[in-house]
Amino acid sequence: MTETLGLLIGGFFLLVVGGELLVRGAVQAAERLGVSPLVIGLTLVGFGTSMPELVTSVQAGLAGSPGIAYGNIVGSNIANILLIGGVSALICPVIVAEAALRRDAALMLGVALVFAVLAALLPMGRILGAVFAIGLAAYIAMVIRQERATGAQGAIHDKSAALLQADPGLGRPSPRQTLFLPLLLALAGLALVVLGGALLVSGAVALARASGIGETVIGLTIVAVGTSLPELVTSVIAAVRRQGDVAFGNIVGSNIYNILGIGGTTALIAPGAVPDEIVRLDAPLMVGVSAVLVFFAATGRRVSRREGLVLLAGYGGYLWLLWP
Repeated sequence: MTETLGLLIGGFFLLVVGGELLVRGAVQAAERLGVSPLVIGLTLVGFGTSMPELVTSVQAGLAGSPGIAYGNIVGSNIANILLIGGVSALICPVIVAEAALRRDAALMLGVALVFAVLAALLPMGRILGAVFAIGLAAYIAMVIRQERATGAQGAIHDKSAALLQADPGLGRPSPRQTLFLPLLLALAGLALVVLGGALLVSGAVALARASGIGETVIGLTIVAVGTSLPELVTSVIAAVRRQGDVAFGNIVGSNIYNILGIGGTTALIAPGAVPDEIVRLDAPLMVGVSAVLVFFAATGRRVSRREGLVLLAGYGGYLWLLWP
């Protein structure tokens, strides 16, 4: 058991550190190439906090552990709403921007519903994976166009802003230099993320076998919460700094990335069926809690502390339901 815990902790640590180095190096390289700050924020920085989920789900899929792969995606979305949303609202009521509610929160609910329906009807094959990935690319392109035209900032912008608040140095212009060091930093970060994902998947599989708990439950809980730590940290920092709108956008933006980007990439690289346990309970629950978050956000354009307590209690009930 000590070795298993070491794999889990080491995997989480490498995922977080590697993700930070990868984003920092990629942002610096993009700056050298003259990429606009808006595009950098909505793509490279936006993907940064989703890298742990991406690498872990892909590696779990390749290792023949779909319960961990898709449990990580669905469990992360549920944790983002109930756990991270609940904690953030308890610290500071979460203010909801109009663009984040009308465009992004509605899309979050829509893609959650589409995923739940398709997972019940079809295996997650490469065609569906390509559709999801293209959908994410089209969404980001639409957001960039709208923000350039109107300046209306939504969830993807707030997801990036949350990471920049947690790590202010990431947004500071760095001295002009060659591309070598930023690329080396990004590659080192990528290597750490890949290694961390491998350790985490190995530890999760070993824990499931040693404890007699199914891989799906491990994926939905321990792996999902662990890979959501960057979102938890950045949302809590935003809430402490009274930036409730950033916390909401970070949650919504992460959930969109998780389903379209991570779900799509996992299906492209390691196609397979979503486990029946997730199809029957967790995917419909993800749709339900997404609807609850949208409802709370639409009433008064905020998620109050009382509603945050409801979300947090809901996550406690979910864990009680899952854990034997």
